[in-house]
Amino acid sequence: MKRAYNFNAGPAALPEWVLQEAKNSWMNFNNTGMSIMELSHRSKDYEDVHNEAKELLSALLSIPEDYEILFLQGGASLQFTMLPMNLLETDKVGYYTLTGAWAEKALKEASKIGEAAVCASSKESNYTYIPAFEEINVPDNAAYLHITSNNTIFGTQWHSFPTDLKVPLIADMSSDILSTPLDIAQFDVIYAGAQKNLGPSGVTVVIIKKELIKKNSSLPTMLSYETHASNNSLFNTPPTLAIYLLSLVLKWVKQNGGVEGIAAINNEKAQTLYNVIDESNGFYKGHAEKNSRSKMNVTFTLQTEEITKEFLQQAKEAGFIGLNGHRSVGGCRASIYNAVPLDHVQALAAFMENFQKNYK
Repeated sequence: MKRAYNFNAGPAALPEWVLQEAKNSWMNFNNTGMSIMELSHRSKDYEDVHNEAKELLSALLSIPEDYEILFLQGGASLQFTMLPMNLLETDKVGYYTLTGAWAEKALKEASKIGEAAVCASSKESNYTYIPAFEEINVPDNAAYLHITSNNTIFGTQWHSFPTDLKVPLIADMSSDILSTPLDIAQFDVIYAGAQKNLGPSGVTVVIIKKELIKKNSSLPTMLSYETHASNNSLFNTPPTLAIYLLSLVLKWVKQNGGVEGIAAINNEKAQTLYNVIDESNGFYKGHAEKNSRSKMNVTFTLQTEEITKEFLQQAKEAGFIGLNGHRSVGGCRASIYNAVPLDHVQALAAFMENFQKNYK
């Protein structure tokens, strides 16, 4: 079969090698006579998968030893609540940079737990840019500073991060983790839903400084980081299939030059599409300002709704999936996460050029 040109924003494309590996072991994982989904999460066969996934992630991101890796459920959306439950003290304020819809949702949930406030925002421009560091004022009463590293709806991305903060830096990296090298030590907590770059939906990765994990008997058991850290994320039954597929994705990243190798390909993919937009003489217009452009989600509009509708219809007929823009922005969005092959992006670029040339 011919694979679709999958540009869905999430759940998103998975590497073909990962899907094939999973297929090969589907009925008989590790000669157990069972699928990975049927194994006990207390068995050695599953435990090896679980621990290997942690080791691979730690190696790929060079995670320091004073950080804990947690495999949780509930997506990044649950972290919007779990994070302030664990870190937002009653006499402190959680500060949020608003750069898109998911940052807004994180702020809203934190406000239900304690005091939360905005310290910088690009909402007035419909989130076309990432605020400059000098615009971010973090008061002395801050419990933490929260950022959303990549904004899938609006196509903006942080390309560097605040430094020398006196409070913990928290990052929702659901849509760009593993896409480019990171200095993990810059952050105190990173969380990411898996369904963009890490694997399938169902597992959420949390990377957290161990010193921030504290026992708090007033918290619901399942919403305490300490519960999961003290049980190797095996307090209850984890999403075993999702973690297995996560481990395969991490192996695939390692095979392809690690995060550095993946980043080089991502840069080429993004540049390929942005070149088409920039050289179109206004036929295509990017939503994000150039210095804030995302390398994961390329958002753009065409000159009229009529032209946009025709573009999306022809693209669908040509096998391109998931190009409709979010209603907040309109137009089109090409999500080019790690697993989207370069040749698929090149095919989209060629389609865009031909559509402009032939449109009348």
